[in-house]
Amino acid sequence: MNYAFIDSQNLILGMQRLGWKIDYKKLQVYLKEKYKVKKIYWFTGFLSKNHKLYNFLQNTGYALIFKPVSISEGKIKGNCDGDMILQAMIDFNNYEKAIIITSDGDFYSLVNYLYRKDKLEKVLSPYKKECSWILKRVAREKISFINRARDKLEHLPYAKKGSAERQNIQMGPFI
Repeated sequence: MNYAFIDSQNLILGMQRLGWKIDYKKLQVYLKEKYKVKKIYWFTGFLSKNHKLYNFLQNTGYALIFKPVSISEGKIKGNCDGDMILQAMIDFNNYEKAIIITSDGDFYSLVNYLYRKDKLEKVLSPYKKECSWILKRVAREKISFINRARDKLEHLPYAKKGSAERQNIQMGPFI
């Protein structure tokens, strides 16, 4: 059984730069079917205004790990990298392989360690252009880019009444 560890801020911002949104239910199914993931951790800074999104993710099967946010110069930061690394190591003996979802070079040491211990299944980055060169180098052949799975993962708006509200719950404002 494999575990996925998602740097949510990096994922969300990366997809925004690409101009499309991920459907989180589709992402969950994709990870379970393609990578045999049993547990999906979602690391995020906590904002009370996002409670509907958090409820949706938890009801969909994500394990949310929250961190208090800091606000500096009007920017909200969750700084969850250390929490994600720590959780990957706490659970090290509970999973066969790890899927790390980020583009952030701060995960170099974790990815390097998992790779050397044959515990890295894949690093999934939103897209190649925005991915840290050091992360690409350390993950070697075990890196893929989410934009290549757009047809499987893109959130498509609902055609029914109430679609804006349903879309907001599913995609939500996020840091």
